Amino acid sequence: MKYTRLIFLALAILLIGSTVFAQQKEVPADSTTLIFVRHAEKQTKTKDPRLSAKGVERANRLTKLLNAAFDIHAVYSTPYNRTRMTAKPIASINKLQVKEYNMDTPLELMKQLVNNHKGEAILVVGHSNTTPLLVNTLLGKERFKQIGEKEYGNIYIVTSLGIGKSKARHITY
Repeated sequence: MKYTRLIFLALAILLIGSTVFAQQKEVPADSTTLIFVRHAEKQTKTKDPRLSAKGVERANRLTKLLNAAFDIHAVYSTPYNRTRMTAKPIASINKLQVKEYNMDTPLELMKQLVNNHKGEAILVVGHSNTTPLLVNTLLGKERFKQIGEKEYGNIYIVTSLGIGKSKARHITY
């Protein structure tokens, strides 16, 4: 069982890495790479739930996958336990602080992140409804629907020069 997981992890890293490197050929140097994920699995029946054991495992797996494919320069999260706990492992391994964002003005938030991180890759951890909304905001059109309540393995990789000047890839892990 452990051997099977190791093989799966290695294949996933190769898949993400090859996707990213193939994309890098067409990425302008002043673009921003924004990686969007929904928080990992959460405990139930609490107001501000923490990650479940399965969620902690997924957050650690996400860290390994993203760290193998990207040089993460910043990590953003909403102010909730489940999003902060998903963001914390990759922030820690890269010696970064998790920065909070809010969804009051999604368009302004996306403009700010793209402008502040030109030439860098950043991670943005959100929720089932906010993650696709932010990706769609960058694209300037609605391409991605709200994530299902029991779906946790989506990664949206967006290369952006600004609103409406973005390309997105959707993969699962």
